[in-house]
Amino acid sequence: MNYDLMEGRASYPSLKDKHVFITGGASGIGRSLVEHFVDQGSVVTFVDLNDDAAADVIKGCVARGGRPPVYQYLNLRNVEALEAFITKSGVERGPISVLVNNAGNDDRHQLSEVTSEYFDDRIAVNLRHQVFAAKAVVSQMKGLGGGSIINLSSITWMEADGDGVCYVTAKAAVHGMTRALARELGPDNIRVNSIAPGWIMTERQVDLWLTPEGEKQIDARQVLPGRIYPPEIARMALFLASDDSRMISKQSFIVDAGWI
Repeated sequence: MNYDLMEGRASYPSLKDKHVFITGGASGIGRSLVEHFVDQGSVVTFVDLNDDAAADVIKGCVARGGRPPVYQYLNLRNVEALEAFITKSGVERGPISVLVNNAGNDDRHQLSEVTSEYFDDRIAVNLRHQVFAAKAVVSQMKGLGGGSIINLSSITWMEADGDGVCYVTAKAAVHGMTRALARELGPDNIRVNSIAPGWIMTERQVDLWLTPEGEKQIDARQVLPGRIYPPEIARMALFLASDDSRMISKQSFIVDAGWI
């Protein structure tokens, strides 16, 4: 699938040389985030579970003439390892100015299938690591005089999707977490916002769930024609990371072509 929709994009000079840390950066929205920030001249560090996909991301960034991003294999269920790597990255590559909490997994499930172990795992995969990543970058951002934290939520909790209660619960919690962190960290000039994507045409979505019925649903629900691709989310993240949005915090930005 061709995600290369970046021609004619905006340039944000304030992002040049800023250290940006991205979770889940090897595929889908995360890959586009890495590519967009690299193209802005940022120092990008990302984590994921897919070494081969991450290598392909790095190869593509270098081919376009960008500064090679640094990748680390990391299971975000291990928040201690995440915190340690964030600290290490700040020492080795400069303090982190932007955190994009992107990683998540939207596996479908029914309430009758949910066990306590599965619930805990879905919260760990979709919510818990965002809290601890934010905790780990705060001291670095304070030292810089401020920073931007961008959390990925979803429109699923606003729409009340009925095929993934654990995922929907976690994404609703991201909204509340964002607002609470924005209030707590605002005095240190750390901005915290969230992005709630609609149905994004990643390879995973297309391969698993984009049926003819799904196509009809998109056409019926979106007020704008066409399909939403990862660069649409990355471009919103660029704006929220840049100094152009310096007085924006505690907000959720919906990118769904008018679905909600």
